[in-house]
Amino acid sequence: MKHTKRILISVDVEEFDIPEEFGQKVPLQDKLEISKRGLQATLDLFDKYNVRATFFITAYWAQHYPELIRQVAARHEIASHAYYHSSFTDADLEGSRLALQEISGQQVHGFRMPRLRKVNMEALKAAGYLYDASVNPTWLPGRYNNWHLPRTIFKENDTWIIPSSVSPLVRYPIFWLSVKNMPLWITRHFSRRVLKKDNYLSFYFHPWELIDINAYTLPSYIRRISGDKMQRKLEGFLKFLQQQGTFCAHIDMLQ
Repeated sequence: MKHTKRILISVDVEEFDIPEEFGQKVPLQDKLEISKRGLQATLDLFDKYNVRATFFITAYWAQHYPELIRQVAARHEIASHAYYHSSFTDADLEGSRLALQEISGQQVHGFRMPRLRKVNMEALKAAGYLYDASVNPTWLPGRYNNWHLPRTIFKENDTWIIPSSVSPLVRYPIFWLSVKNMPLWITRHFSRRVLKKDNYLSFYFHPWELIDINAYTLPSYIRRISGDKMQRKLEGFLKFLQQQGTFCAHIDMLQ
Protein backbone atom coordinates (compact mmCIF):
# COMPACT_ATOMS: atom_id res chain seq x y z
CA MET A 1 0.00 0.00 0.00
CA LYS A 2 1.15 3.51 -0.80
CA HIS A 3 1.18 4.97 2.70
CA THR A 4 3.25 2.18 4.25
CA LYS A 5 6.29 3.36 2.29
CA ARG A 6 8.34 6.36 3.45
CA ILE A 7 10.15 8.77 1.12
CA LEU A 8 13.06 10.57 2.81
CA ILE A 9 14.29 13.53 0.80
CA SER A 10 17.26 15.44 2.21
CA VAL A 11 18.97 18.61 1.04
CA ASP A 12 22.59 19.55 1.79
CA VAL A 13 22.65 23.35 2.16
CA GLU A 14 26.22 24.64 2.16
CA GLU A 15 28.64 27.16 0.78
CA PHE A 16 28.98 26.47 -2.98
CA ASP A 17 32.63 25.45 -2.78
CA ILE A 18 32.73 22.44 -5.08
CA PRO A 19 34.65 24.34 -7.84
CA GLU A 20 37.47 24.76 -5.33
CA GLU A 21 37.93 20.97 -5.35
CA PHE A 22 38.84 21.43 -9.02
CA GLY A 23 41.13 24.44 -8.62
CA GLN A 24 38.80 27.42 -9.09
CA LYS A 25 38.41 29.95 -6.28
CA VAL A 26 34.86 31.15 -5.70
CA PRO A 27 34.06 34.54 -4.11
CA LEU A 28 32.32 34.17 -0.74
CA GLN A 29 29.22 36.03 -1.91
CA ASP A 30 28.83 33.58 -4.81
CA LYS A 31 29.23 30.64 -2.43
CA LEU A 32 26.38 31.95 -0.32
CA GLU A 33 24.05 33.37 -2.98
CA ILE A 34 24.12 30.40 -5.36
CA SER A 35 22.94 28.10 -2.58
CA LYS A 36 20.34 30.67 -1.49
CA ARG A 37 18.81 30.88 -4.98
CA GLY A 38 18.89 27.11 -5.25
CA LEU A 39 17.21 26.72 -1.87
CA GLN A 40 14.40 29.06 -2.90
CA ALA A 41 13.86 26.97 -6.07
CA THR A 42 13.92 23.81 -3.94
CA LEU A 43 11.25 25.14 -1.59
CA ASP A 44 9.02 26.03 -4.55
CA LEU A 45 9.32 22.45 -5.85
CA PHE A 46 8.66 20.99 -2.42
CA ASP A 47 5.54 23.13 -2.02
CA LYS A 48 4.27 21.94 -5.39
CA TYR A 49 4.62 18.24 -4.46
CA ASN A 50 3.82 18.61 -0.75
CA VAL A 51 7.26 17.36 0.30
CA ARG A 52 8.37 17.31 3.92
CA ALA A 53 12.15 16.92 3.98
CA THR A 54 15.31 17.18 6.07
CA PHE A 55 17.69 20.08 5.41
CA PHE A 56 21.29 19.46 6.49
CA ILE A 57 22.67 23.00 6.76
CA THR A 58 26.08 24.39 7.64
CA ALA A 59 25.84 26.78 10.58
CA TYR A 60 28.00 29.32 8.75
CA TRP A 61 25.59 29.46 5.80
CA ALA A 62 22.58 29.59 8.12
CA GLN A 63 24.01 32.60 9.97
CA HIS A 64 23.84 34.60 6.73
CA TYR A 65 20.15 33.80 6.07
CA PRO A 66 18.36 33.37 9.43
CA GLU A 67 14.92 34.37 8.11
CA LEU A 68 15.15 31.81 5.31
CA ILE A 69 16.18 29.12 7.83
CA ARG A 70 13.12 29.90 9.94
CA GLN A 71 10.98 29.65 6.81
CA VAL A 72 12.40 26.18 6.15
CA ALA A 73 11.96 25.14 9.79
CA ALA A 74 8.24 25.95 9.70
CA ARG A 75 7.64 22.83 7.59
CA HIS A 76 10.82 20.77 7.45
CA GLU A 77 13.43 19.22 9.72
CA ILE A 78 16.61 21.22 10.34
CA ALA A 79 19.78 19.16 10.79
CA SER A 80 23.51 19.91 10.87
CA HIS A 81 25.94 19.78 7.96
CA ALA A 82 28.81 20.86 10.27
CA TYR A 83 29.82 24.47 10.91
CA TYR A 84 31.70 25.08 7.64
CA HIS A 85 31.66 22.99 4.48
CA SER A 86 35.39 23.15 3.74
CA SER A 87 36.88 22.65 7.21
CA PHE A 88 35.95 20.53 10.21
CA THR A 89 36.92 19.75 13.81
CA ASP A 90 35.02 17.59 16.31
CA ALA A 91 34.16 20.77 18.24
CA ASP A 92 32.05 21.82 15.24
CA LEU A 93 29.60 19.02 16.02
CA GLU A 94 28.17 20.67 19.12
CA GLY A 95 28.82 24.21 17.89
CA SER A 96 26.84 23.75 14.69
CA ARG A 97 23.98 22.00 16.48
CA LEU A 98 23.59 24.80 19.02
CA ALA A 99 23.89 27.54 16.39
CA LEU A 100 21.26 25.93 14.15
CA GLN A 101 18.90 25.45 17.09
CA GLU A 102 19.22 29.10 18.03
CA ILE A 103 18.59 30.30 14.48
CA SER A 104 15.77 27.89 13.60
CA GLY A 105 14.00 27.60 16.97
CA GLN A 106 13.95 23.83 16.37
CA GLN A 107 15.73 20.99 18.16
CA VAL A 108 18.50 19.56 15.95
CA HIS A 109 18.83 15.78 16.12
CA GLY A 110 20.66 14.83 12.90
CA PHE A 111 24.08 15.27 11.32
CA ARG A 112 25.62 14.74 7.90
CA MET A 113 29.35 15.21 7.36
CA PRO A 114 30.33 17.36 4.37
CA ARG A 115 31.31 15.19 1.40
CA LEU A 116 30.01 12.20 3.42
CA ARG A 117 33.33 11.71 5.17
CA LYS A 118 33.56 9.37 8.15
CA VAL A 119 32.24 10.67 11.46
CA ASN A 120 33.71 10.14 14.93
CA MET A 121 30.66 8.42 16.44
CA GLU A 122 31.71 8.92 20.04
CA ALA A 123 32.12 12.66 19.46
CA LEU A 124 28.80 12.76 17.62
CA LYS A 125 26.96 11.16 20.52
CA ALA A 126 28.72 13.42 23.04
CA ALA A 127 27.62 16.44 21.01
CA GLY A 128 23.97 15.50 21.52
CA TYR A 129 22.92 13.98 18.20
CA LEU A 130 20.37 11.20 17.79
CA TYR A 131 21.39 10.09 14.30
CA ASP A 132 23.98 10.37 11.53
CA ALA A 133 23.22 10.43 7.79
CA SER A 134 26.79 10.47 6.43
CA VAL A 135 26.86 6.96 4.93
CA ASN A 136 26.39 6.15 1.25
CA PRO A 137 26.73 2.34 1.38
CA THR A 138 28.26 1.89 -2.06
CA TRP A 139 31.54 2.56 -3.88
CA LEU A 140 32.29 5.97 -5.39
CA PRO A 141 35.76 6.29 -6.93
CA GLY A 142 37.95 8.70 -5.01
CA ARG A 143 35.31 9.25 -2.32
CA TYR A 144 34.43 6.15 -0.36
CA ASN A 145 34.12 2.37 -0.42
CA ASN A 146 31.25 1.40 1.88
CA TRP A 147 30.24 -1.96 0.45
CA HIS A 148 30.73 -3.55 3.88
CA LEU A 149 28.18 -1.32 5.63
CA PRO A 150 24.45 -2.10 5.98
CA ARG A 151 22.16 -0.69 3.30
CA THR A 152 19.37 0.22 5.72
CA ILE A 153 18.99 1.97 9.08
CA PHE A 154 21.25 0.54 11.78
CA LYS A 155 22.85 1.54 15.08
CA GLU A 156 26.50 2.24 15.88
CA ASN A 157 27.73 3.32 19.30
CA ASP A 158 24.08 3.65 20.39
CA THR A 159 23.46 6.18 17.60
CA TRP A 160 21.18 5.65 14.63
CA ILE A 161 22.73 5.61 11.14
CA ILE A 162 20.38 6.46 8.25
CA PRO A 163 22.26 5.60 5.03
CA SER A 164 21.44 6.97 1.61
CA SER A 165 19.53 4.40 -0.40
CA VAL A 166 21.25 1.94 -2.71
CA SER A 167 19.59 -0.95 -4.49
CA PRO A 168 19.78 -4.54 -3.23
CA LEU A 169 22.62 -6.70 -4.59
CA VAL A 170 24.38 -4.32 -7.00
CA ARG A 171 24.07 -1.34 -4.61
CA TYR A 172 23.15 1.15 -7.32
CA PRO A 173 23.05 4.55 -5.51
CA ILE A 174 19.94 6.72 -5.61
CA PHE A 175 21.49 10.14 -5.09
CA TRP A 176 22.13 13.46 -6.83
CA LEU A 177 24.75 12.24 -9.30
CA SER A 178 22.68 9.30 -10.52
CA VAL A 179 19.53 11.40 -10.96
CA LYS A 180 21.60 14.06 -12.73
CA ASN A 181 23.45 11.78 -15.14
CA MET A 182 21.21 8.79 -15.83
CA PRO A 183 17.87 8.56 -17.66
CA LEU A 184 14.98 8.96 -15.24
CA TRP A 185 13.59 5.51 -16.06
CA ILE A 186 16.75 3.94 -14.59
CA THR A 187 16.35 5.95 -11.37
CA ARG A 188 12.68 4.97 -11.18
CA HIS A 189 13.52 1.30 -11.76
CA PHE A 190 16.05 1.11 -8.93
CA SER A 191 13.87 3.26 -6.66
CA ARG A 192 11.03 0.76 -7.04
CA ARG A 193 13.41 -2.06 -6.11
CA VAL A 194 14.58 -0.20 -3.02
CA LEU A 195 11.01 0.60 -1.93
CA LYS A 196 9.86 -2.98 -2.46
CA LYS A 197 12.74 -4.37 -0.39
CA ASP A 198 13.13 -1.70 2.31
CA ASN A 199 9.73 0.07 2.50
CA TYR A 200 11.53 3.42 2.44
CA LEU A 201 13.87 5.38 0.19
CA SER A 202 16.46 8.01 1.19
CA PHE A 203 17.64 10.42 -1.52
CA TYR A 204 19.71 13.63 -1.24
CA PHE A 205 20.79 16.53 -3.43
CA HIS A 206 22.15 20.11 -3.17
CA PRO A 207 20.28 23.37 -3.90
CA TRP A 208 23.16 24.69 -6.06
CA GLU A 209 22.36 21.97 -8.61
CA LEU A 210 19.18 23.91 -9.47
CA ILE A 211 21.24 26.92 -10.56
CA ASP A 212 23.09 27.18 -13.89
CA ILE A 213 26.74 26.49 -12.92
CA ASN A 214 28.17 26.10 -16.43
CA ALA A 215 30.48 29.10 -15.89
CA TYR A 216 32.45 27.25 -13.22
CA THR A 217 35.39 24.88 -13.58
CA LEU A 218 33.65 21.57 -12.93
CA PRO A 219 33.57 18.14 -14.59
CA SER A 220 30.75 17.75 -17.09
CA TYR A 221 29.06 15.09 -14.91
CA ILE A 222 28.47 17.83 -12.30
CA ARG A 223 28.04 20.90 -14.53
CA ARG A 224 26.20 19.69 -17.63
CA ILE A 225 22.81 19.00 -16.05
CA SER A 226 22.17 22.02 -13.82
CA GLY A 227 19.78 24.93 -13.57
CA ASP A 228 16.48 24.43 -15.43
CA LYS A 229 17.57 21.00 -16.74
CA MET A 230 18.15 19.70 -13.22
CA GLN A 231 14.95 21.30 -11.97
CA ARG A 232 13.01 19.39 -14.63
CA LYS A 233 14.73 16.10 -13.78
CA LEU A 234 14.18 16.58 -10.07
CA GLU A 235 10.55 17.53 -10.61
CA GLY A 236 10.03 14.36 -12.65
CA PHE A 237 11.57 12.30 -9.85
CA LEU A 238 9.48 13.98 -7.12
CA LYS A 239 6.31 13.48 -9.18
CA PHE A 240 7.16 9.78 -9.42
CA LEU A 241 7.99 9.49 -5.71
CA GLN A 242 4.77 11.21 -4.69
CA GLN A 243 2.92 8.21 -6.16
CA GLN A 244 5.11 5.68 -4.32
CA GLY A 245 4.75 6.69 -0.68
CA THR A 246 4.62 9.42 1.94
CA PHE A 247 7.27 12.13 2.18
CA CYS A 248 8.75 12.44 5.66
CA ALA A 249 11.78 13.83 7.45
CA HIS A 250 14.58 11.65 8.82
CA ILE A 251 13.48 12.28 12.39
CA ASP A 252 9.96 11.04 11.53
CA MET A 253 11.41 7.59 10.72
CA LEU A 254 12.97 7.32 14.18
CA GLN A 255 9.89 8.48 16.05
